[in-house]
Amino acid sequence: MEKNPIILEDMRYISHQKLPWDKFKNKSILVTGGGGFLGAFFIKTLMYIDKEYSLNLQVICVSRSMESVKNRLFNYLDMPNFEIILHDISKPIPDNFTKADFIVHAASQASPKYYGIDPVGTLMANSIGTMHLLEYAIQSKSERFIFFSSSEIYGSPVDSNKPIRESDYGYLDPVNIRSCYAESKRMGETMCVSFSKQYGIYTSIIRPFHTYGPGFLLDDGRIYADLVSDILNNKDIRLKSDGLAKRSFCYISDFTIALLTIIMFGSNSESYNVGNPEAEISIRDLAFLLSNLFPERNISVSLKNIDIEDKYIKSSVDRSLPSIEKIKELGWSPVIGIKEGFLRTIKSFL
Repeated sequence: MEKNPIILEDMRYISHQKLPWDKFKNKSILVTGGGGFLGAFFIKTLMYIDKEYSLNLQVICVSRSMESVKNRLFNYLDMPNFEIILHDISKPIPDNFTKADFIVHAASQASPKYYGIDPVGTLMANSIGTMHLLEYAIQSKSERFIFFSSSEIYGSPVDSNKPIRESDYGYLDPVNIRSCYAESKRMGETMCVSFSKQYGIYTSIIRPFHTYGPGFLLDDGRIYADLVSDILNNKDIRLKSDGLAKRSFCYISDFTIALLTIIMFGSNSESYNVGNPEAEISIRDLAFLLSNLFPERNISVSLKNIDIEDKYIKSSVDRSLPSIEKIKELGWSPVIGIKEGFLRTIKSFL
């Protein structure tokens, strides 16, 4: 089982939530993107909960890369209730695929560093891959289908001073290469609603805002990963902008509880924002906060050190603040603050 003490604490905390765990008894859950950050953490949590409550839960991990699965789930590979299927979900699903009661579609290239170098691969998992999985859900007669969408589907907010509700949509340029991610997530959502309407599949959509915590790759390409990497490597922080863009950061244990809440209580064909509006911070202030968490490292912060060869495709959104009133009605609220969350994250790497 899990060896990292921070992750173990997080999973123990999640397992103590007052959720109807018996809904998973003698069931099977298939998770695509099981070698990814969010998918792997979710799988670990499921395995922990199964042991804690003796659920006889079968967990099926789908990934394109065995290397990614081994890197993140090494201690789980030989467990009898854990199955690994190597498959690219943008390809048709083989007939011998294990049937699942619950499907969580988390496979996606979510980092902007991929949008420019592999836009087709980025959009395929969110669109064609979603179609293949929905067809598989029909054949499996699955109870629930959960689609990982994204806060990026909102585009540029009409009014950035207001929290974004699930019914709010801003401008999204379809011929901007970065839109390969957001547009395909929009299509994936529409597919979920359409298949639900036509074939009776119970689908729910989770829209994560910025989620972080133990287990992400330090070369992920997103700003928080770069900052944590600099701290761990005693490297001075050089921001590639003025750092004034604001983001709200949700710690992974809060996110995972939200996901479990949606699986258990989410309405059919509905979407839910998942983020922490109380943990909003500018990138500049986040850089200073992280450097001050470890003053003995004497890490400095400077701005606008732009590398013209950098392949990162900058977002046009200066502020993205979620409204979480809808998921609050299901009984979920985040509890981990930004300082505590990033301190736990950095300690998990030490």
